[in-house]
Amino acid sequence: MNTITVKGVTLGSGSPKIIVPLVGKNEVELVAEAKHLLTIDCDLVEWRVDFFNQVQDFQEVAEMSKKIAEILSDKPLLFTFRTKQEGGEIPFSDEQYFCLYETVIKSGVIDLLDVELFMDGKLVQRTINLAHEKGIKIVMCNHDFDKTPDKAEIVSRLCSMQEKNADICKIAVMPQSSDDVLTLLEATNEMKSIHANRPIVTMSMGQLGMVSRMCGEVFGSAMTFGAAKKASAPGQVPVEELREILKTLAL
Repeated sequence: MNTITVKGVTLGSGSPKIIVPLVGKNEVELVAEAKHLLTIDCDLVEWRVDFFNQVQDFQEVAEMSKKIAEILSDKPLLFTFRTKQEGGEIPFSDEQYFCLYETVIKSGVIDLLDVELFMDGKLVQRTINLAHEKGIKIVMCNHDFDKTPDKAEIVSRLCSMQEKNADICKIAVMPQSSDDVLTLLEATNEMKSIHANRPIVTMSMGQLGMVSRMCGEVFGSAMTFGAAKKASAPGQVPVEELREILKTLAL
């Protein structure tokens, strides 16, 4: 599997890298939260911009990204607008989504960009091309908050992300049973062993799936999401505990 390195953080080898969400609703909260994250033992930061109350002012978002990036300094910044259908905070049209992304690619400062798999194919490719021209890495993702698809479907979606030229391929699913957690881990292992030529990130959400957030080095998941103050998805483990667990499970 090829690795991806962003600001000295290498994804795809060794223990999963810890990424924490930034979920402030305004500039004051975001600045305070970003400064707090400098004291946290994490590797990357994800700005969940759908929490930002000025998200519909795209230029303001781009300016805010510069302020956050300046505070975070050497920590890579992943920019994410999570759509409502995949668990986000507010509804956005496709036009708004891609216009926001284009503005931030051109006028903001980010290192990685989250793009959802099941969006308009042509607009996705245009966005990926624009981001790559600026040296921004693409994290393509899919979330299922209701269920865990079967193993073949999980693998198929991850392979589809590779085919679309994502730099990192990510899927998160909701388990209804321990068998579902095993399905996610088996799909991850198959992807790593047979199909993946770039980093993949997988997780089974909620309390039931929490184990999947900790054993990525064994099965092949390159990143894991930890909670600093507020979690952005169910089942995220506090960062301090997560780092110790990853050290214990390191191969």
